[in-house]
Amino acid sequence: MKWFFEPGHTAAEFRARHMMVTWVRGSFKNVTGSLEFDPEHPRDLAVEAAIAASNCWTGVDARDDHLRSADFLACERYPEIRFRSTGVSLVGPTDYRVAGDLTIRDVSRPVTLRVRYLGMWETPWWEEGVNKGPKTRAGFVARTSIDRYDFNVSWNDEMPNGGVVVSPRIDIVIDAEAVRES
Repeated sequence: MKWFFEPGHTAAEFRARHMMVTWVRGSFKNVTGSLEFDPEHPRDLAVEAAIAASNCWTGVDARDDHLRSADFLACERYPEIRFRSTGVSLVGPTDYRVAGDLTIRDVSRPVTLRVRYLGMWETPWWEEGVNKGPKTRAGFVARTSIDRYDFNVSWNDEMPNGGVVVSPRIDIVIDAEAVRES
């Protein structure tokens, strides 16, 4: 079955340690992409997704501008973050490990997403105030952790006693709402 991610309901969230004492959280809204998925045959799952890097949002304008700059995502030069799956293993009836290539700043590295399938439902489909449904939707949540230095996202500053301003390790959670193509 072919699906597409509904951009308004698919997002990637991230968190990084700040000043060694707290977490800074942010998100990328409107993730786009396609999915091949049949819950009866989850090993055949395949996914491609794209994120507009400039959609980075943490709620602080100055920090968002810094994240979009050459110090971090270099959005003008590298406008997209991409993921393409390369394989799937089953962990349980609704839990999968999805291996794939993550590309940030045109650097691709293998990552594994821990994915949970949340189910499938028939739902309304609204266009211009008119319900043109039903449409079938499926939900997923995926988690991973990356070392941003692996993707040349390496700006940092040292603090006394060996600390850093921004942790190299970034935790990522993706909430995906997929809509089955007609």
